[in-house]
Amino acid sequence: DFLFFWGAVFLVTTTLVAFLKKENKELIPAKEETKGITDTYRLLFSIIKMPAVLTFCLLILTSKVGFSAADAVTGLKLVEEGVPKEHLALLAVPMVPLQIILPLIISKYTAGPQPLNTFYKAMPFRLLLGLEFAFLVWWAPKVKHEGGFPLYYYAVVVLSYALHQITLYSMYVAIMAFNAKVSDPLIGGTYMTLLNTVSNLGGNWPSTVALWLVDPLTVKECAGAQGHSCGTAAAAEV
Repeated sequence: DFLFFWGAVFLVTTTLVAFLKKENKELIPAKEETKGITDTYRLLFSIIKMPAVLTFCLLILTSKVGFSAADAVTGLKLVEEGVPKEHLALLAVPMVPLQIILPLIISKYTAGPQPLNTFYKAMPFRLLLGLEFAFLVWWAPKVKHEGGFPLYYYAVVVLSYALHQITLYSMYVAIMAFNAKVSDPLIGGTYMTLLNTVSNLGGNWPSTVALWLVDPLTVKECAGAQGHSCGTAAAAEV
């Protein structure tokens, strides 16, 4: 219902803008970024061919491989271990003010001449938090009791998520600051869109691969079926 409502609002408002909002043709910009779609893609191709841009794209396309599994799978594994979904959803509420405040604080450190320094410094801590998340999943069945999970377990989870948000936003804001800094002002919108798209892709493809690898890498044991393997979905069903 939530998604349906806001989807409808989005469709209505954008349709109204399309039909009711008119461009002011009297005010023509002094220099347009591009003349059309073809020019835009030609410009993007010329940007991508630059050696520095190629190196940077390679960096941000592979930089999140190390913690993709921890980011994508931890919540699912906690649910699998018995942590209620609604409790995990409630734990996300304290993160909202943190997510608002963090960019304001981190932007002070990324405003200098070398914004990527913050990115590099945050990376090892985010990798270590991957081990922390693995520990949380391993610890879950150890502390589980009939009434659910103790409060101290949830406290550790919230603290771990808060630390993760700090490292995540440190890397995110640093990349955004760097993209804004290196983008040519004459083609700033096109330049920024390209770099941000590659940055988003660099975070999405490792998570997709991590989720796809969960099942084949999971060790399964057959209870009461000696000598049989549960390695495949068909075998497990039997």
